Amino acid sequence: MRTSVKRSFATADAVRSAAVVRAMSGRRRGEEGTADDVRRVVRVAGKHLQAVEVDGATEWAARARNLHLLVSFLEEAGMDYFCVRGTGSPRVPCVAIPARWRGRFEELLQAACARYPGYVGTASPLRLRPGGSATSWRALRGQSVLRLAWVVCDPTGKLVFGGESGCDIEFWDEVDGKLVAPRPNKVVTEIPVDAGRCWAGQKRFSTVPGPYMTGRTRTLPEFLAALPDDHLFPIDVVYTWVDDSDPLWRARRDAARRQLAAGRGDVLHEQAANDARFTSRDELKYSLRSLHQYAPWVRNIFLVTAGQVPSWLRTDFPGIRVVDHREIFSDPDALPTFNSHAIESQLHHIEDLAEHFLYLNDDVFFGRPVSPGTFFHPNGLTKFFQSKALIPSGGASSDDLPVNAAGKNSRGLIAQQFGTVISQKMKHTPHALRRSVLAEMEHVYGKAHRVTQHSRFRSPTDVPIASSLHHYYAYGSARATVGDIRYLYVDLADELAQRRLNNLLARRNFDTFCMNDTVTAADPEAQARMVSTFLDSYFPVPSPFEAAPEAASEAAPLRGAARRGELGNTES
Repeated sequence: MRTSVKRSFATADAVRSAAVVRAMSGRRRGEEGTADDVRRVVRVAGKHLQAVEVDGATEWAARARNLHLLVSFLEEAGMDYFCVRGTGSPRVPCVAIPARWRGRFEELLQAACARYPGYVGTASPLRLRPGGSATSWRALRGQSVLRLAWVVCDPTGKLVFGGESGCDIEFWDEVDGKLVAPRPNKVVTEIPVDAGRCWAGQKRFSTVPGPYMTGRTRTLPEFLAALPDDHLFPIDVVYTWVDDSDPLWRARRDAARRQLAAGRGDVLHEQAANDARFTSRDELKYSLRSLHQYAPWVRNIFLVTAGQVPSWLRTDFPGIRVVDHREIFSDPDALPTFNSHAIESQLHHIEDLAEHFLYLNDDVFFGRPVSPGTFFHPNGLTKFFQSKALIPSGGASSDDLPVNAAGKNSRGLIAQQFGTVISQKMKHTPHALRRSVLAEMEHVYGKAHRVTQHSRFRSPTDVPIASSLHHYYAYGSARATVGDIRYLYVDLADELAQRRLNNLLARRNFDTFCMNDTVTAADPEAQARMVSTFLDSYFPVPSPFEAAPEAASEAAPLRGAARRGELGNTES
């Protein structure tokens, strides 16, 4: 954060015209050709804007950067201000300015935006104008709430963060010795003119991941108090993952298949253990990128594996830990397992796991900024997202698809416990779970839990404990609600998959999305190219959990074959 801010102030050159920028291939650098202050012309909502190129750009960093720059200008100028919480734009930070300072504020920001191109406009609807133009500020004189933004993009230009990641400015009028807010907020809208200011971390007003710092800001004591709609509890993330190319793992899987066939003569359903269930194209790497990009409020990440570690993973980075199956299975005799339902049944045994956590397969991605409220109520209740797909009628049988058999088994347990009949499957989204609920279910549904844990491959007797049963059990016991999420499912085997991915990339208008393949592709190489091109374009910025390419290549011989894959591509 500090580096990016310094870079944006590194040059005092006058801003060149858009025509000159275009003539220079859309980029400009310092006189000596260094990487400092690289500016580009980008297109945002049909308009061409000047942006600063920042390595590792993320939406939350762009937002925090805007607040940091504004506060720095105000502090340098010695102007009165204070940060506000609880406005109509909960994700966007807000700074209040006493209206009597407006003239001086406009002069300050006009000069700043002329030297370091920034934009100002209305917050609702969002319309930006060049902040270095006196005409822009005159046209906005009648507005009591403004949106300010210094546009940021990543080096590829595929990620651009403009006004949606900006900072609001409120002008508080003086009325009868009080400063009065121009719009409602959830804390206080009137304060004495001489009300004392206090200091707080900027991350209180613009969320950033725990390891990052962004400086301090002035505010009022009232805006530091916890609110009823604040999520005060930590939220972790759990992934399940397997290296499908590991010869040792494949040998164990094949031996388990032979043992199952020889011992009982059981024949697995073709979707219970086919290669498509385990094949991956480094989706985990990109899912972690999406998590870092769009969910900065996550505390810790746990990667549950069969004793494997991705070659590219930085296991020493704070906030991520690899967990072996042997650490969490209550009965070691159930291992090795190749059944995602069995692994899901043991997630609540992870040491140091938070009470509230999200469970993801690595083919699930965050598509745009999301908040804790997308998945959890502030009082701790979880949310779940029902699919339009229905669980078929009748009892489970060996002819059922594994997902349908598991759904039928859940239906029987819920009907017996609560007297209600469930019919809907769950969407392929992050699953909001509570550790205590999972532990309780292990006791309440002891037999079904043990049977699922000991099924080495997906079986007609399985129960989808984490991906479905938890939600209906928590709902029936008043600990969960039906939620709403904007979500897309892409079947990679569908002939329209490429078109859907293109639309998703162009619009970026879904909270989460899933790219799933349950059958082996007719042309695996073409499918792999399609997925790789899409993921590189949607998530071009590496996460801090990735080792440098040279470090990953050196680690690969020590860890065996390239680590990749996801256990189960869990349908719910």
